[in-house]
Amino acid sequence: QVQLVESGGGLVQPGGSLRLSCAASGMIPEIYVTGWDRQTPGKEREMVARILPGGGTTYADSVKGRFAVSKDNVKNTYLQMNTLKPEDTAIYYCHVFFGGRGYWGQGTQVTVSS
Repeated sequence: QVQLVESGGGLVQPGGSLRLSCAASGMIPEIYVTGWDRQTPGKEREMVARILPGGGTTYADSVKGRFAVSKDNVKNTYLQMNTLKPEDTAIYYCHVFFGGRGYWGQGTQVTVSS
C-alpha cells in the first residue's frame, strides 16, 4: 500500500557530498514521521535522521552537523550528506511511520572510499 523508492546512492570520495531521494507513493496521512536508517553487514540497523510532523528533526550523533533531512509537500524525503567519511558506507533506507506501523524502501548503497 505504501511504497518507498530510494535513489542517489553511489561511490564518493571521503570529504565529498551526496544527496539521497525517497519517492513515496500510497496512502500516507498528513501526520507521519519520516527519515533515514542505514545498515552495514554485521552491524545493527542504525537510525540516521528523523523529521517530525511539525518539522523538527533529530540525528544520530555520528552525523550531526554533516547530514540534513528534509521533505516536500508531496511526501518525498531527502537526505543531504556532506563531509562524508568511510564509516558512512552503508545501505541507506528511507523510513515512514504512521498508524503504529513503519515502512522502509529497498535501500540505496552509499560507498565512501578513495
